[in-house]
Amino acid sequence: MNTTSITDAINSLGLTNNSVSSKVSNTNSKSFQSMLNEALTDVNDQQLKGYDAMEQIATGKVTNLQEAVQRMEEAELSMKLALEVKNKAINAYREVMKMQV
Repeated sequence: MNTTSITDAINSLGLTNNSVSSKVSNTNSKSFQSMLNEALTDVNDQQLKGYDAMEQIATGKVTNLQEAVQRMEEAELSMKLALEVKNKAINAYREVMKMQV
């Protein structure tokens, strides 16, 4: 996953270390859906690179074994991160649904 897009998205929200500014209606910010789509696209790209690296290792066409293994590890870590984010979102949704109005 591309970490620069994540940090850019966080910085665009206007968050600082000391305080959180209340910029609810910022016309420059991206929608949650577009940020989620970009994150999922990044995870998918990492998975495809990992599969390509596995294929190159299996067929013996790999030129640099270390880079191929690194791509596979990056793909695995990006998938684990995406799954943890999904699990946290589902747990948060369940907690909100348990609240009494």
